[in-house]
Amino acid sequence: MALSWLLLILLALAVIGYFAGRSRALASAEGDARALHSLPSYYGYNVALTALVPALGLLILWLLAQPLIVDNTVSGMIPDTAITEGSDRGLVMSEVRRVAYGLDGAIAAGTLSDAQARNADADIERLTQSLKDAGQVLTQDISKPILVAAQKYRSMTEAGSTAMQVVVLLAALLGAAFAYVRTHKEFRARNVVEQGILALLLLAASIAILTTVGIVLSMLFETMNFFQLHSWQDFFFGNTWAPNFRGGSELSILPLLWGTLYISLIALLVAVPIGLFAAIYLSEYATGVTRSIAKPLLEILAGIPTIVYGLFALLTVGPALVSLFGDGGALGLGWMASSNAVLTAGLVMGIMLIPFVSSLSDDIINAVPQSMRDGSLGLGATKSETVRQVVLPAALPGIVGAILLAASRAIGETMIVVMAAGAIAKFSGNPFEAMTTITTRIVSQLTGDTDFASPETLVAFALGLTLFIITLGLNIFALYIVRKYREQYE
Repeated sequence: MALSWLLLILLALAVIGYFAGRSRALASAEGDARALHSLPSYYGYNVALTALVPALGLLILWLLAQPLIVDNTVSGMIPDTAITEGSDRGLVMSEVRRVAYGLDGAIAAGTLSDAQARNADADIERLTQSLKDAGQVLTQDISKPILVAAQKYRSMTEAGSTAMQVVVLLAALLGAAFAYVRTHKEFRARNVVEQGILALLLLAASIAILTTVGIVLSMLFETMNFFQLHSWQDFFFGNTWAPNFRGGSELSILPLLWGTLYISLIALLVAVPIGLFAAIYLSEYATGVTRSIAKPLLEILAGIPTIVYGLFALLTVGPALVSLFGDGGALGLGWMASSNAVLTAGLVMGIMLIPFVSSLSDDIINAVPQSMRDGSLGLGATKSETVRQVVLPAALPGIVGAILLAASRAIGETMIVVMAAGAIAKFSGNPFEAMTTITTRIVSQLTGDTDFASPETLVAFALGLTLFIITLGLNIFALYIVRKYREQYE
């Protein structure tokens, strides 16, 4: 039974439970809804929620726990002789999972029968060829230990999925039966349902916090493993980024941090003036018709995927800058040799950040009371003087907060930098040269089959944790400025 079918069955049980609970409540009151403690619908909701919520909770826990149990069990049965030199047990388990999924895909494609997939004495070469004929991706030929482990992985996964379906459906039926049995006219269904909904809302509110804690802890533990393999002095105070999976790596964050901050600075130099001036015009000078057209058009920029901005930088902005500043360009300066440069990424990233600055600044400027504008105009100030000397000073803390939030967004950008800034980690003040950032190096270090026992891979977690701390600090600082200097108006 597929997971989607299981969810549909649970939903159907909840709907049936709703009508069953409602009918039982009315029957206990002899059809008179006024004799019930709660509205009839609450009795139905009680049965439906009691059937659905515990079953879904059990399903989620099972889906999280089963892969861990299966991986640990199968990993333990792989002999050390099956782990080749230069590999580790984690990489072998990746191949085991690939073979297991490949067996399932070959069975679905019809190139392999289920009996052949379960046969531990199958011809390895023929089995490998059958998987390749079915279009399954294998990084190497199947060996006997990997085949046995993959078969065990499949059997445990299938048994676990079957057990999960039975247990989840049984939990839903028992929950519905329990709620149905205790349904009577004196039962305080409304109180129970409202308390249950409150618990669900609390759980939903806690998910964001728990997710953040989980992300931080996962990065923290891997960062600790990294610093056990690599010197923290080189990471924080070195001046060279040169990863080498054969050993002898120099993994300093400083060149990456310089590239990140340099590109972000150029982006803010583009986004802040344009976004702020756009916000001032829309909030203070534009007519209602102009604002209703211009503001949505400006905010469309925020909905464009960053990969599109990256393509725009690669195909349009970069070549345009080369034709202007490169060898044989319009200015004849010869400053820019390639379209991959800090200036290219900074300009396009600044365009992307314009709606962040303009929308937040527009809302903040509009929050300044109209009475302050009227008072300034009544004292003889012009419109421009009122904006410059009254409105902007009052909105300045919020505008600064908006700029800091845009800065944190720029620091975390990846796609534009990958396609427009290049991949060279170095210290340079020349905006026409290629550089790279922390986020692009994280992607690079975690791409492909990675060895999570090597510092060259684990450094990605140290970079991620550092970037998280920087952006978190910017966000906290922005909120601090807004709250500390915000003026309250009547």
